[in-house]
Amino acid sequence: MSRAEQPTRRTVLAAAVAAAATATAAGGAAPAAAAGVPHTDPDVRAGTHRGGRAPARRVDYRGWTTAADWRGGESRGTAPAAGERAGIVIAAPAGSTGYTDPHTGRTATWDYATWTSPVHRPPVPGTEAVASWNAHTPAGTWLQVELRGTYSDGTDTPWYVMGRWAAGDQDIRRTSVDGQGDGRSSIGTDTFAIDTPASGLRLAAYRLRLTLYRRPGTKLTPTVWRAGAMVSDVPDRFTVPASTPGASGELAVPRYSQEIHAGQYPQYDNGGEAWCSPTSTQMAVEYWGGRLTAAQLAWVDPSYADPQVCNAARYTYDYQYAGCGNWPFNAAYAATFTGLQGVVTRLGSLTDLETLIAAGVPAMTSQSFLKTELTGAGYGTAGHLMAVVGFTADGDVIANDPAAPADSAVRRVYRRREFENVWLRTKRHNASGQTVSGSGGICYLYFPAVPDARRRQALAAVGVR
Repeated sequence: MSRAEQPTRRTVLAAAVAAAATATAAGGAAPAAAAGVPHTDPDVRAGTHRGGRAPARRVDYRGWTTAADWRGGESRGTAPAAGERAGIVIAAPAGSTGYTDPHTGRTATWDYATWTSPVHRPPVPGTEAVASWNAHTPAGTWLQVELRGTYSDGTDTPWYVMGRWAAGDQDIRRTSVDGQGDGRSSIGTDTFAIDTPASGLRLAAYRLRLTLYRRPGTKLTPTVWRAGAMVSDVPDRFTVPASTPGASGELAVPRYSQEIHAGQYPQYDNGGEAWCSPTSTQMAVEYWGGRLTAAQLAWVDPSYADPQVCNAARYTYDYQYAGCGNWPFNAAYAATFTGLQGVVTRLGSLTDLETLIAAGVPAMTSQSFLKTELTGAGYGTAGHLMAVVGFTADGDVIANDPAAPADSAVRRVYRRREFENVWLRTKRHNASGQTVSGSGGICYLYFPAVPDARRRQALAAVGVR
């Protein structure tokens, strides 16, 4: 339903799955990791389902958010941000550089400063990595996020651009960067991936580099409050262990349909099935109290319902990917609302989702399935986002599914066993019988900038700090 998992985005990952399948068919050992799966959280820990022991979660998330974190990095022209939230800003530019926007053709000169994180070594080396960030970029500023890794054989990757981002679109067009690779790893839109996981090569360590830009001669500055990355090495699996239902309950998350926007704003991927990601994001943003003013929505055709969904599509749109399904761009958009932060992460079970729901935190999950694999959906998809907002007394999943034909039909109840498998598996068969990738538990989590103790505990339990 969205481009978030479509072949144009996952070409590198699909190739890795094919390579793994070839190795297995040839009699080699099954690869330890699935390709085509985004990642998640900080603690690599064995998750225990109430119905039995689940496989170890081979996922690590490291976020930099505190004053100590920002002081611990390598600064060239950046300084800690003043204010309630710890972050970094431009203090004195390290230099100036020109940038030609590939989507407008405009060339401009920008002052810049950089912050580079310490080296982080995940407890389990991974096959993939996804960076995400939360920042404020007033007009006349923007930022670039890069990742450089160290392979398990001790050699280094290039500095890979993970995103060029601004909250608005008047200075630069936010964009991923295609064509990055060194013959051993590649960037697929927003995802670093080892090209051939079956080879045993892994990402053993990495650093992030943030470059903050502003117009020369001004005191403007971006402010970055959170930067992080997840690294994963999730085993290949067509099915996952069944979990036992836990706590039930439902969150009062607003309900919006993506389908009522079909054909709207072709410049932002034409609405409808392409807008599942921003529609799900907007539902969660408004659950937390994020609201847009009439002035912010004045650009939307007044005949369109739910103009805030149009706004979310515009400001999550990746001009290179030509879609609204860039994972870190959605998290960064959510964090532009006062008092919110967002991460892209990966969870290990429906028990993790129950933990979050019990603490009042909804999750935007990505899944792919045939029409016959999710009872009640009424469609099949190569990749679709929806908001999980609760669980029934029987443990079934309550989702705000934006694929509904109207806002009034968005609330759905999906069978627990079906949902957990289409969401958590890393491999599946498509309608043609081909082996393709699954999302492997990917989700967006949005939550308060200063969460209360209950929410901090729940987020920490699923690896987000």
